[in-house]
Amino acid sequence: MNIKRKHLTQTEISSMIDAVSRSPNGLRDQCIIMLCFHHGFRISELLRLRCSDIMLDEGGIDINRLKNGFSTVHPLLPTERSAVSSWLSTRSSWKGASVCQELFMSRRGVAMSRQQAYRIIRQSGVKAGIVVNTHPHMLRHSCGYALADRGIDTRLIQDYLGHRNIRHTVRYTASNMARFKNIWKKEVEE
Repeated sequence: MNIKRKHLTQTEISSMIDAVSRSPNGLRDQCIIMLCFHHGFRISELLRLRCSDIMLDEGGIDINRLKNGFSTVHPLLPTERSAVSSWLSTRSSWKGASVCQELFMSRRGVAMSRQQAYRIIRQSGVKAGIVVNTHPHMLRHSCGYALADRGIDTRLIQDYLGHRNIRHTVRYTASNMARFKNIWKKEVEE
């Protein structure tokens, strides 16, 4: 059964992260999924990340958006800091690590390709037993929906995801049932 959905739940994403942890390139693949989800990266934005964009000491990541998006610096969550630190340590021993500027590279010593990143995310979904065909952009949408579900203001989500036009952001908040929770509260109390 192939269910059509454009985003994943946080539980599903956690399952994907757990599933790749046991793979040969688990540290790298965990970071890919975490960063894609937590920062709402498009796959091209993620793959353009350079090691110099990561500020481990300050706990930040320089987000350079594409599509004329709003670029900014995001804080790294403690779990991300730990995962990225571990990945950077492992990455340093890989072939070509000293010359490859991109954060995510292949074992061949070059920057990771879009096809490889798609395969990692698709296979992590399969390993995690997720019933939808997972792909990188689902993680971006999942970020937007997760922020809306937390009650984050639409304008803040817009800035966080780098949207220049708020029309691209409202899809996440429009489906959030919690925003309607107290709409009739006063009348119910009367």
